Amino acid sequence: MEGNRMGHKKEAEVKYSYEDCQATADWLLSQTAVRPLVGIVCGSGLGGLADALKDQVAFNYRDIPNFPQSTVHGHAGRLVFGTLKGRPCVCMQGRFHLYEGYPIQKITMPMRIFKLLGVETVILTNAAGGLNQDYKVGDIMIIKDHLNMPGFAGNNPLAGPNEERFGVRFPCMSDAYDRELQQLALDVGSELGFSDFLREGVYCVLGGPSFETIAECRMLHKLGADAVGMSTVHEVIVARHCGMRVFALSLITNKAVMDYDSEEKANHEEVLQTGKQRAEQLERLVSTIITRLEHNNNFA
Repeated sequence: MEGNRMGHKKEAEVKYSYEDCQATADWLLSQTAVRPLVGIVCGSGLGGLADALKDQVAFNYRDIPNFPQSTVHGHAGRLVFGTLKGRPCVCMQGRFHLYEGYPIQKITMPMRIFKLLGVETVILTNAAGGLNQDYKVGDIMIIKDHLNMPGFAGNNPLAGPNEERFGVRFPCMSDAYDRELQQLALDVGSELGFSDFLREGVYCVLGGPSFETIAECRMLHKLGADAVGMSTVHEVIVARHCGMRVFALSLITNKAVMDYDSEEKANHEEVLQTGKQRAEQLERLVSTIITRLEHNNNFA
């Protein structure tokens, strides 16, 4: 047991310099012929997106040099290379969160590795609680903007010395979520008959792992958040810092409790269950968007 704890401690002694990211990217490129142009991050219960890839080459996170480990139920912990309708992709089945105890730079390291692999567009998915009272469980929310609560407290993945080879010291975030890709998602969703459960809104990130109190949910809703979760925003910031285009989706897996008389309680099992029910449609939406990227001249 002690050895295990020491191993975890060693893993926590982080390595995420430019050179470390480059070494990891080089190692991965030497193991697969796929040269991905799209990077996908699968949220809780949404790992099926990776299963849709053809000609798969998969790596367990524990086998990848410098890579963090996923510790959350519902996150497989594999990096999968392959093609989706002929488009070369890399997919994270399981991501990393602040509540797992990792430094924020380690959580976001895969985005920098994506960049060094040649990825141009990042698609992120997550499971989130619905704050907007018009939202229903099972809705898919296209993220148009975010509120970065840990960032307000100084916990930003770009804190510390800036690595110019990745990006500028003060990156703009007013265009973090690519508007063309949002429109493309709405068009594709309409074609697929998904308009009834497709939304656009603002995602708020908190540290977790405890779910929000009623007072917190009310406050976040007043501040303009439509959905709340524990991921995605840190990755978006680093992806934009690296100059990649970003598109993100939240699957609304539970309604945030806003009423003191309510008997409802948020729980992780509910999150995974909703993920299962809506996963197939979410996969169709994302895979169709990826096939259209080429038509939008997003591929060099």
